Amino acid sequence: MSLFRTKTVAALISESKGGTHGGMKRELGSINLINLGIGAVVGAGIFVLAGTSAANYAGPAIVLSFILCGISCLFAGLCYAEFATMIPVAGSAYTYTYATMGEFLAWIIGWDLILEYLFSGAAVAVSWSGAMQGFLNEFGVTLPAAFGSAPFAIDRAQMVTTDLFLFSFEHHPLVATGTLVNLPAVFISLALTVVLVIGIKESANFNNTMVFIKVGVLLVLVAYGAWWMIGHQDVVAANWTPFIPENSGRFGEFGWSGVFKGSAVIFFAYVGFDNVSCAAQEARNPQRDMPIGLLGTLGVCSLLFIAVSLVLTGMVNYTDLNVDAPFVFALQQVNAPPVLRFSIEIATLAGLTSVAMVCLLGQPRIFYSMAKDGLLPSMFSQLHARFRTPHKATILTGVVCAIVAGVMPLDLLGELISIGTLMAFALVCAGVWVLRVKRPDLPRPFRAPLLPVVSLLGVGTCVLQMYMLPGDTWLRLAIWMGLGFVIYFGYSRRHSKVVHRH
Repeated sequence: MSLFRTKTVAALISESKGGTHGGMKRELGSINLINLGIGAVVGAGIFVLAGTSAANYAGPAIVLSFILCGISCLFAGLCYAEFATMIPVAGSAYTYTYATMGEFLAWIIGWDLILEYLFSGAAVAVSWSGAMQGFLNEFGVTLPAAFGSAPFAIDRAQMVTTDLFLFSFEHHPLVATGTLVNLPAVFISLALTVVLVIGIKESANFNNTMVFIKVGVLLVLVAYGAWWMIGHQDVVAANWTPFIPENSGRFGEFGWSGVFKGSAVIFFAYVGFDNVSCAAQEARNPQRDMPIGLLGTLGVCSLLFIAVSLVLTGMVNYTDLNVDAPFVFALQQVNAPPVLRFSIEIATLAGLTSVAMVCLLGQPRIFYSMAKDGLLPSMFSQLHARFRTPHKATILTGVVCAIVAGVMPLDLLGELISIGTLMAFALVCAGVWVLRVKRPDLPRPFRAPLLPVVSLLGVGTCVLQMYMLPGDTWLRLAIWMGLGFVIYFGYSRRHSKVVHRH
């Protein structure tokens, strides 16, 4: 039964009252939290995957894929908001699962979140490297090839079959590229780590600046695209016909199955949404600010994604959007002013910078919470004497992220991410219902409406999108979880500080 011992809500609430003496500083208001969420969400997913997913899976109906993602996040967001106001501590889904379903499931989700945040940060750092090199090329500056990309790549021409228990997975092998390291990806990972060690307020101010730049430029893009589309309605009609392209005969290639496959793939755009809840222990008034931060993030980002995807597929036929920089490509095709293209490139860099920073912010706070519970070594729960940040966990996260980003290709990293977020969302949706049944007496400043309907719909939509992900993703998740089980049963279970109370 020790596998299912829970941490009492009273203990969690007591931890949240550390204040500025011995605990994290409470520096973030609701606007900071919304900006933190936007910083985490508006990045590689919208700047890159919107175009490739339209070209490969959904066509102009990519807007429906974004709507499906938004609906999944809405169910999860309502449940996150109830938890975050009731248990305003760092740790996100890990902490909530510990309070409802027990230590073993909490370890699984915590280990899963480590995968999500670490590889998200690395994936975005690799995307940042590509965007920065493209921007430098505009001015005739080119990095030596040996330092511009990862030394490994996925060989799409070869297929290898791996048997795991009763399942067989087809995947592409890694091959050497001849380069040494992706140096810009290493640089941005380490530079952001320094910012995060200095303090949460400084990190939030930096993030606010990046968010202002990228959202401002995206709004300009939407305005320009809408103006262009009004003057070229015949072109737009042709590009949007048919709005849901006929299925190619293969599952997930256009048709409604393509809309759902596109939704699962672009869910990467929403990775980091739960970063807002990771900062609950640093919110000034979590009972008021957390619901505003979570649901505000979701509302702003969903509207922005829908508007941008409509403009993108309206200006250019979806079949032409399988490119690394779909917005720049679209603006070139409609002869937009060059200054707008440069603005998009700058916004892309700002967007990727803020996403990488927020991923690197969330990871140490998961470490911090797990170490406070004894499931990881105590060094990860130590706060800097001056900055009051988990500096050792932050430095370790940044260094590991830099190594991974420097040597691994983007497509491999991207495949490891969405499934972690979807699993976390599903457990949070289930956990809210469980705690409502087990502890109906607890004060809930915010209550998710229509339970258990919202919980069931949240779990169902997340599981459906997990099902749509490639078999490779499930294989790598199984390997990662196997490593996690070794650590839990070899170290964490014996060092747990939580005493089960009936």
